[in-house]
Parts: sequence; C-alpha cells; structure tokens
Amino acid sequence: MFDLQKIPITETVDANKTKLADEQVWNVLKNAQELVIGSGKKFLLFTPSETNKDEILKICLGRTGNLRAPALKIGDRYIIGFNEDMYRKYVG
Repeated sequence: MFDLQKIPITETVDANKTKLADEQVWNVLKNAQELVIGSGKKFLLFTPSETNKDEILKICLGRTGNLRAPALKIGDRYIIGFNEDMYRKYVG
C-alpha cells in the first residue's frame, strides 16, 4: 500500500468550494508535461495538446462538469482520479 503521508503538501483546494470546469480545467492542465488519469480499473497517460484537448476534458470532467477528484500536481505531472495501481506507480 502507498503512504500519502510521505508526500509534502504545498497547497490544498477544497473541490466542494472551488469549482473548475471546461476552459478553466484546460488552462490548468495544458502546460503539464504529463497527465495520468485514472479511469475505472486502468489509467491513461497523455501529453496535453490542442489535438487531444477534447478527449482529455471528456475524461477529466466528472458528471457535474467539474474537474474530477482527487487531482494531484506533482512536479510537471497531474494525477487525476483514483486508481490504486496508478497511485502505486506515480505517487509511491
């Protein structure tokens, strides 16, 4: 099992109070070196670009149209959603 207590947290945002949707989400994610997105029992890897913007937003936005949680920024990588294998590999 991974230990989230080993990761220094520099900023937290309450997803219930701060909503990010559509272009706001893209403006945050488009400069990432890599996106790792949990999707059910698998996870997907993306390098954001205008050509895959719609696909990324479709996967990253939840039913409410907001950025799915949890969303972590570690260096130049964003980890979005939850998948245990993904967290083992990218979070520790």
